[in-house]
Amino acid sequence: MERLPKFGIPLFIGIVILIIILAKSTVTIDSGEAGVLYRTFDEGVVTDEPPLSEGFHVVAPWNKVFVYEVRQQSIDEEMRVLSSNGLEIALDASVWFQPEYATLGKLHQEKGEEYIQRLLQPAIRSATRAVVGRYNPEQLYASKREAIQKEIFDETNLLLDEQYVQVNEILVRDVSLPSTIKDAIERKLRQEQESLEYEFRLTKASQEAERQRIDAEGKARANKILSESLTDKVLQEKGIQATLELAKSTNSKVIVIGSGESGMPIILGNN
Repeated sequence: MERLPKFGIPLFIGIVILIIILAKSTVTIDSGEAGVLYRTFDEGVVTDEPPLSEGFHVVAPWNKVFVYEVRQQSIDEEMRVLSSNGLEIALDASVWFQPEYATLGKLHQEKGEEYIQRLLQPAIRSATRAVVGRYNPEQLYASKREAIQKEIFDETNLLLDEQYVQVNEILVRDVSLPSTIKDAIERKLRQEQESLEYEFRLTKASQEAERQRIDAEGKARANKILSESLTDKVLQEKGIQATLELAKSTNSKVIVIGSGESGMPIILGNN
């Protein structure tokens, strides 16, 4: 009975140590994540091998595993930058990004787990300042948002070239100007719209006047041609044709032949 406590205590201690070793020797990588292995007594961060993939892994208890999310992520940036004329512009953007899977070890070794704050955000802000500084407030407000969005995306990718981070898209949600500048731009745009509308009405009125002039000239030419073509002989021929048509009618009538200055028939009655 006296040997049991002496034997049980070392066994208990051994079991506890074994549990600790097993806990330190296993790691589970969740969905959408990858692990960077750090070998304490070897070369440190492993950069020449693929990162640990999703699932259960056994590692030496003296080594460490740093887990990174490798699926697409999103951050929102609210920035205040200067336009080409020095006016402060408030710009809100969303950035879709993810670390490059194959170079995750290098990202951890050179940038660390806080790579978003140390690398990504400074690059986005620098690119935004460079792009917005090329435009005046009116361009930013009226028509250049899509162009600005693409330029910020391109500039950010240039800054992050070979930095182990992949930017998939930058979406500019809002560009805000000071209220006084915004009101001035809106007034100018309304005036330009009214001016275009006035020019359109003038053009339509001018076109209608031209149409009426052409129509009147056409009618005048037609009347002139008709007047010149109606000679006495033509009128007499038309009168004879009308007399023949009347003669064929069954209705009773009185026709005086050769009456009047032109010698045309005159119908005196019709019953």
